Amino acid sequence: MMARLAVLGPSSAFQSTPEAGWDSTGLAAVVDAAVGAVSAVAGTAAGAVPSVAGAATELAPRLASMDPLSLIWEASWLVQGVMALLALFSIVSWAVIFVKSRELKAAERDSDLFLEIYHEGSSDSAYEAARELRRSPLAKIFLAAYRERTRIAKYAKASAGNGLDTDQRHRLSQHILWNAQEEARRLESRLTFLATTGSATPFIGLFGTVVGIINAFTGIGAAGSASLAVVAPGIAEALIATALGLFAAIPATIFYNGFVGRLRGVHGAIEIYANELEGDLARPLGFAAGDRQAAGR
Repeated sequence: MMARLAVLGPSSAFQSTPEAGWDSTGLAAVVDAAVGAVSAVAGTAAGAVPSVAGAATELAPRLASMDPLSLIWEASWLVQGVMALLALFSIVSWAVIFVKSRELKAAERDSDLFLEIYHEGSSDSAYEAARELRRSPLAKIFLAAYRERTRIAKYAKASAGNGLDTDQRHRLSQHILWNAQEEARRLESRLTFLATTGSATPFIGLFGTVVGIINAFTGIGAAGSASLAVVAPGIAEALIATALGLFAAIPATIFYNGFVGRLRGVHGAIEIYANELEGDLARPLGFAAGDRQAAGR
């Protein structure tokens, strides 16, 4: 049966008729119970707020002191060792990058200049250029081959108007090939370290990450809680180890690939020039001991 409610005004209460089975006393009891429940919830929340605020107040100074240097200093000795190793890899790899960049740039520039002088046809200028442009692998190959050709002319008593016989040409060819390979190996030196840095340091950093996570869980077990103050140091040192590993690996990998691409061009130039030089020095040239003529010119 529907209750008839009469609204007397903004300040009036709901009045129920006997048909609804409600009276003012029952309604008041329901309202009082609801008010009590709300008050209890509010009291619980009010009691929780100070505890949360207290925890935040206690944690704030520790969070403020969590700069990277302090985290590294407070990390476990094993994580500190990992970080030190990664820092060493990074420093040495940047030194290799700097040295190798200058070395390849000088080798490419001096080789271009030497080839230009060598192909001009002036033997004296080619010889002098080879002595000056010592950073060029082509110039070094030329000087070594020239000295070997002169030695053959001196000790094998090659006549001024004759070329080299088969055995002498083979010896000269092997000498040029050996020097070409030696120059290629010299230019490739220290690149292995960059390759090792690029491939190994991410895993070294991952090892530090695992150790940091283990330390975080150990802290949880010791404290009996998983609060931020307990887990933050271990997580932070784990992330720092990961970041150091990537910081060492990324530039090493990028520059290694760049150097390998540039070395392919230098190796091609060495191979072409070695074949050309072998043919020039094997011709009848009139070489005598101390003669300062360049090959084939």
